Amino acid sequence: MLLGAALYTVLVWWLSTGVILYLNGLPRERHPALMAVATVLLGVALCGVSATAADTGVGGAYLAFSATIAVWGWQELGFLLGYVTGPRRIACPAGARGWQRLRHALMAILYHELALIALGAAVLALTWQQPNPVALWTFVVLWVMRTSAKLNVFLGVRNLSESFLPAHLRYLHSYFRQRPGNALFASSVIASTGVAVAVWDIAAAPDATPYQASAAALVAMLLSLAVLEHWFMVLPLPSERLWRWGLRSREGHTPPA
Repeated sequence: MLLGAALYTVLVWWLSTGVILYLNGLPRERHPALMAVATVLLGVALCGVSATAADTGVGGAYLAFSATIAVWGWQELGFLLGYVTGPRRIACPAGARGWQRLRHALMAILYHELALIALGAAVLALTWQQPNPVALWTFVVLWVMRTSAKLNVFLGVRNLSESFLPAHLRYLHSYFRQRPGNALFASSVIASTGVAVAVWDIAAAPDATPYQASAAALVAMLLSLAVLEHWFMVLPLPSERLWRWGLRSREGHTPPA
């Protein structure tokens, strides 16, 4: 049961990331239609979150997890398409330092952050005091770990994975900092690894019900993958190869930055 949940999470993580990259690489004239379809699917996904909130079966855990991944996918696609970014759409001034640089960076992704707050509030409201909190746990893991990744990239890491940014968002690279590491990285990895171990312990507990084991394993594996993504930022690993197929849609028509 734990292995099945872990493998399912890895498949969803790998496939959903690749699909979003592929859709983002399609010609710009297709982007409005893609965003419209994605918004309809967001509504369906939120209905899925609501419908599974009271389902404490194994299927309910998987469906709640999948629906939340779809909710998260909307804002990821919206960000990469350039619809949900921020009011600042130019590069960071070369001389910006400290709080000024932080303020510019926040303005570059402000709408994205507000969208996350709205989506998080929606998931919380739909699962409030319900017996199946998998959707909420999934969203919290994604939100916390993505925030950690953003802060680490802002402070400085070795691998910025700038190849994932489309041409119309390459100005965001100016808000990144490339260096061997930063003071936040170690603490963020240690803390998240500790939480992942604790959740794996819940999943593997002898008295865990099938639902509890599946729910905890889905969340624990997602958190473990997020820790792996953090290591991708500092280790000499070609993580882009995992989603090379998703980047092929950019070939032949990607406009210059």
